[in-house]
Amino acid sequence: MPETPSPALAQIRETDRKGGPGHTVLVALAVAVPVTKLAYTVGGGDAVRDVLVGMEPANWPDILIGMVITDPLLGSVLGVVVSRVVFAVFAARGAVPLGGGTARAVRRAALTLVNPVAVGVIDACFFGPWWGLATGLAAFALRQGVVVEYRTGRRRPHHRHEQDRAAPGEPDYRPPSWLRRAAAVEQWVALSLTVLVLPFLAFVSAVDGQAWTGIVACEVTDGTRTENDRLIELSRKGDGVVGWNLDSEQISNGLGCTGEESRYVREPWWRS
Repeated sequence: MPETPSPALAQIRETDRKGGPGHTVLVALAVAVPVTKLAYTVGGGDAVRDVLVGMEPANWPDILIGMVITDPLLGSVLGVVVSRVVFAVFAARGAVPLGGGTARAVRRAALTLVNPVAVGVIDACFFGPWWGLATGLAAFALRQGVVVEYRTGRRRPHHRHEQDRAAPGEPDYRPPSWLRRAAAVEQWVALSLTVLVLPFLAFVSAVDGQAWTGIVACEVTDGTRTENDRLIELSRKGDGVVGWNLDSEQISNGLGCTGEESRYVREPWWRS
């Protein structure tokens, strides 16, 4: 008779299959944080609607992307969390090879390494080699607990062959006590990063007073008057820029634009 998993095991397996708390947090942040960033940066109210219209729907994700690629700590923590959520989802669907043998061990190592390496390389391209190395190592470390729990049978893949269901995990696999403790600590660290650290960093970035994209100084014509104003670049039209005018607080078309080094629009929330 196939062994029926306990309610606790079934709940863990189902949680992994759906992405766990990480999936819920990521979706919530993807919606709430860009709107918060936009509202705090441009002042809220009608300004938010004007900016969204000026950006056009295809460019709305630029707010979140801009926040991630300009904040090394936020981008790195997000990379670690996404890496672990993706791995947990695929592990729950049977992607982690169980059992002994060189072939399975090599495949298991490759599946465990490939995503952290990719995350580390991407992070290094944006923020430098040390950020990339730290992010890759953290992403790798925070998936070891998942591997240990599936190999010991504490967690089971959602899809298993019928002949494998009677023996969850690897019956002969006995990890040392320190590895079991490390796996338990890893679960708490991953949960803390997902539900505490990542939301905190995201909302700090949202109210830091910096634009999510570059600020340019452009010649803006209003009727018969031409002035040199600062614009948050929203999109490009021909030879000019469509942006949020920080001086007149409206959408403007600018020509002859030059980029500014600073992206600060206003004081951070904690200094205002």
